[in-house]
Amino acid sequence: MFHARSAPAAPAAGTLRSPRPWRMVGITAAWGACFVAIEWGLRDAPLLWYAALRALLAGAALLALGAALRRPAPSGARDWGRITGLGLINVTVAFGAMFAGVAGLATGTAAVLANAQPLLILLPAWWLYGEKVSVRTSVALVVGFTGLVLVAVPGGGGSGAALSLLSAAAITAGTLLSRRLGGLDVVVFTGWHLLVGGVALAALAAVVEGAPVIAWTPRFVLSLLFLALVGTAATTVVWFTEARRSRLDVLTAWTFLTPVFGIVLAAVAFATVPAGWTAAGLAGVLAAMWVIVQPHPRPTARPVRAGPP
Repeated sequence: MFHARSAPAAPAAGTLRSPRPWRMVGITAAWGACFVAIEWGLRDAPLLWYAALRALLAGAALLALGAALRRPAPSGARDWGRITGLGLINVTVAFGAMFAGVAGLATGTAAVLANAQPLLILLPAWWLYGEKVSVRTSVALVVGFTGLVLVAVPGGGGSGAALSLLSAAAITAGTLLSRRLGGLDVVVFTGWHLLVGGVALAALAAVVEGAPVIAWTPRFVLSLLFLALVGTAATTVVWFTEARRSRLDVLTAWTFLTPVFGIVLAAVAFATVPAGWTAAGLAGVLAAMWVIVQPHPRPTARPVRAGPP
C-alpha cells in the first residue's frame, strides 16, 4: 500500500480520473472497522489520549518508513505551515471529534455522520479546483444525504451527532488542503501531519483528562495497532495519493461505504441489528454511491458540415 511517490501539484480538473476501486474498497473497509476498534479501545483508555496515541504511532511509523526509503523531507516555512494546518484540522480536530462522537452515539450512527464528506466537499471542490458537479451526481447526493439522515435517526442527535459531523467537516477540509501539498512526498508529509496533530491532541488530553490512565490489555493493544498502522497510516497515504489525481466528488463518494462496513461489523461485534429505517437509509446510501461512481459520458463531437470555400 505504500508505493505512493511524491507527485506534482494538483492537476487541472480536466485531467482528473476516477480512483481505483480496489483501493477504495480497502480504505473504506478499514475505516469502517476503525469505529469498532475505537469502541473497544475506549473501554481501556481515556478518549483524547486514545486518539492522540493513534495519531502519534501512525505518524512515527510513516516517518520511520520515509527515512528507510530515503524520502525527501519538507523544506520551507510555507510547506511546514501547511503541514501544521493540515495536522491541526485533519488530526487534532477530526480525531478528537470522531472519538467523542463514537462515545456519544451508537457505533454505526457515528460511522455514518463522520463520513458525510461527499456532501460537504462539493461546493469547495468546485470553487477551489473547478470540479463542476453534474445533475446526476447532485441528485445522487441528495439521495445519499436522505439515506444518511435515515440511518442517523435511530441513534438520536445531541452532542454525539454534532461532534461526528464536526469530524466529517474537518476531514473534508483536510482532503481539500492535501491538494496544496502536491509537491511533497506523500509518505513524509502524511507522517509529519499525523505527528503534529497527535502532539496537539496529547497536549489537549493532558489539560482535559490529566495524566493518562490506560489499561494495556491485549484488546487495547490490538485495537491501537490496527487503528494506527492500518486504519490511519496506510489508508491516509493511499487516500491522499488518490486525492491528488481523482475527482473529489467521486473519491469522497466512496466513503459512503464506510458506515456500511461500520454497521455490519458493529452488528457482528456487538450483536446489534440495524432497525428498519437504518436498513432503508443504507439502501439509499448504496444506491447513491453506485450512481456517483459510474463513468460520466463524454461529450461527442458534432459533425462538421461542408460549406462553401
